[in-house]
Amino acid sequence: MIGFLQTALDWSEVWALLIPLVVLGFRKSQPIYLKPIIIYLWIALLLNVVVDVISELKDDFPSWLHWLRSNNVLYNIHSLIRFALFTYFFRLLGKRFRSNLDKFFYAAALIFLAINFIYVENFFNPDHLSGNLLATEAFVLLIYCLQYYLSKLRHDTEEFSRTKDFWIVTGLSIYVVVNFFVFLFYVPLLSENIDLSIKMWNVHNVAYLVLCIFIARAFYVPV
Repeated sequence: MIGFLQTALDWSEVWALLIPLVVLGFRKSQPIYLKPIIIYLWIALLLNVVVDVISELKDDFPSWLHWLRSNNVLYNIHSLIRFALFTYFFRLLGKRFRSNLDKFFYAAALIFLAINFIYVENFFNPDHLSGNLLATEAFVLLIYCLQYYLSKLRHDTEEFSRTKDFWIVTGLSIYVVVNFFVFLFYVPLLSENIDLSIKMWNVHNVAYLVLCIFIARAFYVPV
């Protein structure tokens, strides 16, 4: 039973995405600002399928396909795509959800990541994913989420749960808050306690499932 649950968690990055995509199949009419989220779901599904297939079959790959035995670079690519598309989502929501502060954090994040991949980490490192990239992504997206809530409190009188964007941002907030420290300490923990690092990634997978459920709820809310 425990083995089955662990396998389900290992593949949750794939089947969790099917939840909002199935809802989307029944609720195809969505506002334009959700287009980046929809694009993200399809790209994430493709990347995560490849990630999990590599994880399951890497030991069976012939030696000349050794470069396919690591899926870490795909996690890095996934992080960049998620960062770009969710940032675009916030921009489509309107100017009142943005300020010069978020522009500063966005620019600072890009500069930090450029320095990180030039001097500190190798983007294509087959041994581990980029914890700095994932943690930076989570931090900047959290800034966007906080700005969204502050703007809602200042301007909106309608009930938050009646809007699609509320459910997206709430799911994203849970995901980045839970995973910021997971991303920050995951790579150092790999060399110290690999069993604990695996359990930490289970936390990530549960938070990712929550994100997908909240996105599905956003699709279900009437336009």
